[in-house]
Amino acid sequence: MSEERRKTYYITTPIYYPSGNMHIGHTYTTVAADTMTRFKKLTGYDAYMLTGTDEHGQKIERKAEENGVTPQQYVDKIVENTKELWKLMNVEYSDFIRTTDERHVKAVQKIFKQFYDQGDIYKSEYEGQYCTPCESFWTPTQLKEGKYCPDCGRPTETVREESYFFRMSKYQDWLIEYIQTHPDFIQPVSRANEMINNFLKPGLQDLCVSRTTTKWGIPVSFDPKHTVYVWIDALSNYITALGYTSDDTSLYERYWPANVHLVGKEIIRFHTIYWPIMLHALGLPLPKQIFGHGWLLFGNDKMSKSKGNIQYAQPIVQRYGADSLRYYLMREMPFGSDGNYTNEAFLTRMNADLCNDLGNLVSRTTAMIEKYFGGAVPAPDAYEDVDKALIDLAEALPNAVEKQMDALQFSQALTEIWKLVGECNKYIDVTQPWVLGKDESKKARLGTVMYVLAECVRFVAVLIGPFMPSTPERIYAQLGVTDGALKTWESLSAFGGLKAGTMVKKGEALYPRIDVAKESALLADEAEKWAAAFAAQSGNIKTPAETKAPEAPAKAEKNADKAKELPEGCIGIDDFAKCKMVVAKVCACERVKKSEKLLKFDLDIGTEHRTVLSGIAKFYAPEDLLGKSLILLKNLAPRKIMGNESQGMLLSAFVENPDGTETLRVLTVDEAMPAGAEVG
Repeated sequence: MSEERRKTYYITTPIYYPSGNMHIGHTYTTVAADTMTRFKKLTGYDAYMLTGTDEHGQKIERKAEENGVTPQQYVDKIVENTKELWKLMNVEYSDFIRTTDERHVKAVQKIFKQFYDQGDIYKSEYEGQYCTPCESFWTPTQLKEGKYCPDCGRPTETVREESYFFRMSKYQDWLIEYIQTHPDFIQPVSRANEMINNFLKPGLQDLCVSRTTTKWGIPVSFDPKHTVYVWIDALSNYITALGYTSDDTSLYERYWPANVHLVGKEIIRFHTIYWPIMLHALGLPLPKQIFGHGWLLFGNDKMSKSKGNIQYAQPIVQRYGADSLRYYLMREMPFGSDGNYTNEAFLTRMNADLCNDLGNLVSRTTAMIEKYFGGAVPAPDAYEDVDKALIDLAEALPNAVEKQMDALQFSQALTEIWKLVGECNKYIDVTQPWVLGKDESKKARLGTVMYVLAECVRFVAVLIGPFMPSTPERIYAQLGVTDGALKTWESLSAFGGLKAGTMVKKGEALYPRIDVAKESALLADEAEKWAAAFAAQSGNIKTPAETKAPEAPAKAEKNADKAKELPEGCIGIDDFAKCKMVVAKVCACERVKKSEKLLKFDLDIGTEHRTVLSGIAKFYAPEDLLGKSLILLKNLAPRKIMGNESQGMLLSAFVENPDGTETLRVLTVDEAMPAGAEVG
């Protein structure tokens, strides 16, 4: 193998399903891939990162229908928002693949035809249970309580249609042997054991790979009434983006097989069972590793729109910058395990690690060089044991970081870097430069201490670059480092690269200390606004540039001060008084045409009748609600939904069922209460 080929590195994120805007969980995976790509480039690799969107399927088809737009229009706006988010997070992907791209469509049709021609795909009829949100078929033994999806817990639908099937069962024994003889193929190891014991050994079912009831997809070239079902379509992106089957396969030849596919644990089955079998059937090499990381939870709970606990990156970055959030995501949890995000944990770690540790180290070092040496980095004198211990730690750090990064242990890599940061701060306390500075005879010793600190800070700046791409330049500016050679991995091969006489200039604090309680209240307020803005995109999807947080920072600061006076999680009576809720009697109720989600209500609220649309059709038949007395938030701004103006919002709640699924219930009141009676 040539040196050039050996030094390539190909990493992928899953291609995200654009049924809604990307939240902080998607950000977690993408930042991890970007961090790894940047690290490999830093260490001399020709690194290539792929991300993108999986845009076909029944769920998108229905979402677009509910919003009164075409599927292509619907996904185009979400993709635009997604690209803006990755730009905001300072993510530098090499390619963004969309399954609606013509290059992908043509390649998938060729792949499907090859499978058919060689007998891996056959036509039959399918009857069984289908989960639209998960785009998955399930056998009776896999369902919970006979009808609920084992992945998401939602009710499945009975589907009967002609389909093409892939002979997965044909390759079952081969895949078991492959996984067992390639221990690094699936990581963490627990995921490999789960795939073998829970899915492969019990017996693989042949996989449905086409639909006739869904038109939003790639047509089967030789049987146009069929569209290619999600898994052949979506999983193939990792090679179609590289030009596989195209006239120019240079990228495929250069980068395939992938070094690692990063995926969430909820989709690892498809990547470690279906995808390897497809590649093997095509006669192609398998990716070197598939890493199934855990979920990023919000307040120790899985993010869910129904629970109202979706956290978006935009309000965080807007206030604290992308590097702060990138650092938290990569530092807070071991990659592979579930992690947790709360505003308090994020802000506390900002104060502890970025302000107290890193920020203070840079500030103290540059300030003391300015004070004692007029801003010129002094030349070191003889090193003492305390100096040598710190120098040894710095020189060993690149290898320690590389070892952790190669294992995709981002948190541990940062822990190693912060060991040096911590030891530098201890070194200041032990050597006491402020004492040395009072004694002219100790000038040489003081110079050595300051040189060691400055050089250690440079080491840290180089190593944090992949995680926090904007911060190193801010450090270099204070250190006076302008030589690009001193910003490279190679410059860390030996201690002492920083030249004596380099002029430092203490600047603004890298990360000023913040009031966690005040900022937490403010951030929660801003996060609610972004979530509401994204939710309001229904039927009128806007780009992030058009979706501005509606309140000016000065006013937000005042609200933060008010919030500080209230118990955590509380609002004031003035805020509550803005909500005008009344009893509404259901006079008429009907389904909205071309929508499986919406019911249209004619509501009597005493002084007038209101038309309200509510997305509860999956939980209620229209006749079940006639005559009921519901609660209407009547002063919510009207909005158009599928050509109808909805004049308010019905209050409802999700109720957890014994099997862990959720059912939506509208709030009702005693029917003796008159229409229009105020609630509150």
